Amino acid sequence: MTLGQLRTFALVAKLGSLHAAAVQLGVSEPAVSTALAALRQDLGDPLFVRAHGGIALTPGGRALAEHAQDIVGLADRARWEVAHAQTETGRLKIVATAPFAEHAAGRLLDLFTRRVPGASVDVVVEEAEDIASLMLERVYDIALGARPTVRNGSLANGTGAVGIDSVPFLRYQRIVVAAAGHPIAALHGPVAPAELVRRPWFAGPAGIQAASEEGRWLAAQSVAPEIVRLSSETEALAAVRAGEGTMLALGHIVRAEIRSGSLVRVPVAGTPISGLWWASTLDRGRATTMARTLQRFAGTADATAAMVAPGGSRGLERRGSKFHVALWS
Repeated sequence: MTLGQLRTFALVAKLGSLHAAAVQLGVSEPAVSTALAALRQDLGDPLFVRAHGGIALTPGGRALAEHAQDIVGLADRARWEVAHAQTETGRLKIVATAPFAEHAAGRLLDLFTRRVPGASVDVVVEEAEDIASLMLERVYDIALGARPTVRNGSLANGTGAVGIDSVPFLRYQRIVVAAAGHPIAALHGPVAPAELVRRPWFAGPAGIQAASEEGRWLAAQSVAPEIVRLSSETEALAAVRAGEGTMLALGHIVRAEIRSGSLVRVPVAGTPISGLWWASTLDRGRATTMARTLQRFAGTADATAAMVAPGGSRGLERRGSKFHVALWS
């Protein structure tokens, strides 16, 4: 069994066709057949049968397909890390959900890169529903924010996504806030969510994410408010301060304004909503050392203190169709 044979088989299993795999590999179809024949003989299993113009994996083929993709991915990762060992030793490709990126990423990663020699990071914000597949495809080393799940459930295990190791590192609370002069600020609790649906609710670019605790709370209500998405939660909070509506704000972000009286917590039934932010890497030893280091660091007392301290992160900038957090090094 060779890496080349496994790479060929993994691609055939993914594409369902020897011809398509040959085209992508840039070799002849007989060359693909030869590699697979050697693999079938070595393992003593046919691995696949011809079916409907393509192939159908045998039970042994399905078992091998899962391991083959992992082995090929690890080999590619090892090759990349060796090639970049002198200049990219500590580089981390991080994917984050928008609320975490806006409110905590800067402070966490500033501290991390100061504490860990040679560490540098680049953070891209993606939709929560896409993160699991991007992690499994090794586009990113670690995910921060919402726990990765799979949209169609095919890889879900009831607690996240199969193949991903998630560790909670920060608990937060979402509360409904309004400007002190807004009519709903005078309501006494518990206030039914139905009383607020005629007024706009502001949110950041991700809206209220279905995979979050606040998203599940909202989905459980009999009515849904109009969600107005703005370019950031900071901008959404500015609209609330101006008396234009309300929002589910992070409690530690608005604590000082509630104490001063410029904002009022609206006592909506079921709030405050407690949620968790997670640090997620590939499981079964497939994560990079630096990704595991950040995963552990995120749960330390120093990291927590930095993330909930007053003051904002460096913020986001748009690059193409994605939002990025500035590069730390």
